[in-house]
Amino acid sequence: MSAIPVGMPGFMECFRELIALPTISSVDPRLDMGNGRLVERLGEWFEALGFTVAISPVESDPDKFNLVARRGPGDQGLALSGHTDTVPVTASEWKSDPFRLTERDNRLYGLGATDMKCFFPLVIEAVRGMDLNRLQQPLSIVATCAEESTMSGARALASAGGIPARYAVIGEPTGMRPVRMHKGVMMETIRLVGRSGHASDPGLGLSALDGMRLVLNRLTRWREELKKRWNDIAFHVPAPTLNFGCIHGGDNPNRICGDCDLSIDLRLLPGMGIEELRAEIRREAMEAVDETGLTVEFHPVFPGLPALHTDPDSRIVRLGEELSGRAAGSADFGTEAPFFDSLGMETLILGPGDIAEAHRANEFLAMDRIDPMIGILRKMIDRLCMR
Repeated sequence: MSAIPVGMPGFMECFRELIALPTISSVDPRLDMGNGRLVERLGEWFEALGFTVAISPVESDPDKFNLVARRGPGDQGLALSGHTDTVPVTASEWKSDPFRLTERDNRLYGLGATDMKCFFPLVIEAVRGMDLNRLQQPLSIVATCAEESTMSGARALASAGGIPARYAVIGEPTGMRPVRMHKGVMMETIRLVGRSGHASDPGLGLSALDGMRLVLNRLTRWREELKKRWNDIAFHVPAPTLNFGCIHGGDNPNRICGDCDLSIDLRLLPGMGIEELRAEIRREAMEAVDETGLTVEFHPVFPGLPALHTDPDSRIVRLGEELSGRAAGSADFGTEAPFFDSLGMETLILGPGDIAEAHRANEFLAMDRIDPMIGILRKMIDRLCMR
C-alpha cells in the first residue's frame, strides 16, 4: 500500500476546507463567484497523492477553472468527476453557518455538503488507502465549474477532450443508487416588445403583457401535446415538463406594458432533440402574436443540456449495480454526464447524497453513507484500473 503523504489532511479536514471556500454559481452576476482557491487546494492534495494535475481556465468565465488529475498508464481508465460550485444561499434560513461544516445528529451540514463537495474528500480517502502503483489503466479525477449555472466548465472539457477514460462516474446525489438515465434541460427567455402609453386609452400603446398572455395560453396547449407525444415510465415524472418560471414586464399600473419577458424551463426525455424543441417553442410563440404587431425575441439562458441514456448492459452500469446492490434507474434532474458521454465514455451517476437535500437550507450528508461510498469507489478503481 502506498504511504500516505506527511501532512495530508484526512476526510473531515478536506471536507471542512472545501465547505469553507465559497464557490457560488449564479446567472445573477451579483451572486456569481469563482472557484480558483478551491481548485488550487484540490490540486495540492492530488499532487501529494502522486497525480499529475492540470488546471485550466474556462474562456467564457475568467474566474472559473477546471481540474483534471491523472495517475496511471494507458487511455482506457476511469474518470471520477464532480462539480466544485454550489447554488446561492440564504444564510438566515440555516441553523448553522453554511460555510462551516457542522456535525449534528449523525449528519454533516454545510452548503454543498450533499451537492456535491462531499465527493472530493470521499475520492481522496478512497485513493489514499490504495496502492496506486498497481494501476494498469489511468485513474482521472475531474473537478468542474459552473455546473449550477451555465455548465461552461463541462462544455469546455468536452471541447478540449483528452481525458484518458473509457468509463466515468459522476458523484451527484443519488442516495447511492446508480443512475444511467436522466432528463435533459432547456431554459429559454421569450421577450415581447410593444409600445408604452397612457393606460386610459389602449389605443395609445401596444401591450406586451397582453401579448404574453396569448403566448402562455399557446404554450400551455403545446405542453399538453408534448405529454401525449413523449412518455417514458422509467422516470418518476414520465413525461417532459414545461415550467413557466418567471415573468417580468411593465413598470407602473397606469402605463401600458411596453415589454415583457417570460423565462421557461423544459425537461426533456432521452430521444428529444434540443434544437427541434427550440424551433417548436419559437414557432408557437410567434404564431400566438402573429397579428398583434408585437416584436418577438428569443434568448437561450444557456445552450441546453441533452438527456443521458447509458446502455443497461454497459460494464459501468453493471458494476454500479453489483457494488451498490441496487438496480440502475433514472433521474428527473440533469447532470454533466452527457458531456462525458459525448467524449465516448460509458457514464454512470452515483453519489452518497440525497437530491431532496440539494439546493435547500440546512443541506447535509448522512454520515452513515461515508464508509460505504468509499468502499464502492475503491472497488470501482480496483476493477476498472488495476486488473
